[in-house]
Amino acid sequence: MARPRASDYEEKRLMILERSAHLFASLGFDRASINMIAKACGTSKALFYHYYTDKQQLLFDLIETHLQELLVATDPAQWSGLTAQETLYSMTEALLNAYRDANAKHKVQLNHMDLLDPEQQDTIRMMERALVSRFSDAINAALPSPGSSPMLLKPLTMSLFAMLNWAYTWFKEDGPLSRADYARLAAGRIIGAPLP
Repeated sequence: MARPRASDYEEKRLMILERSAHLFASLGFDRASINMIAKACGTSKALFYHYYTDKQQLLFDLIETHLQELLVATDPAQWSGLTAQETLYSMTEALLNAYRDANAKHKVQLNHMDLLDPEQQDTIRMMERALVSRFSDAINAALPSPGSSPMLLKPLTMSLFAMLNWAYTWFKEDGPLSRADYARLAAGRIIGAPLP
């Protein structure tokens, strides 16, 4: 008979993901050992194996969980009733807010995805494409003439992601712009809205 899960299983799993992300981001995937991960989590190596069979399974879960959080945070259904422009601004702000404490996870996604096996990479790429498609649709709807620039839609979408994905390298919470301000600034540049 299978051993039942502890009531705090999910909480511990998320803690392992969080602390592993910091280790992978600072040391690299190869240099961060399971012993180091267990120590950072205040658990034993045996308990680590209760959650993950190996580091690659952990890496996949870390990236997949991060992307799932981004997809949930930016679900456009949350802003039904807003104008297309306000929906884009809200989605952009939601993405930046989801990035708030996820710098390490974001670095791991950008730098270590190639270590996953092909099937895992396909799953992650599907999720990334879903996120990009969601923003592409929102940008298209918010353009002054929706649907008028199909050839520019991908460059516009990827330009927005470039502005958002690298914000962790310079954005300061106590800086001159809030996350909401920067979301409007970045999304506004993409759709040609006047500066605030």
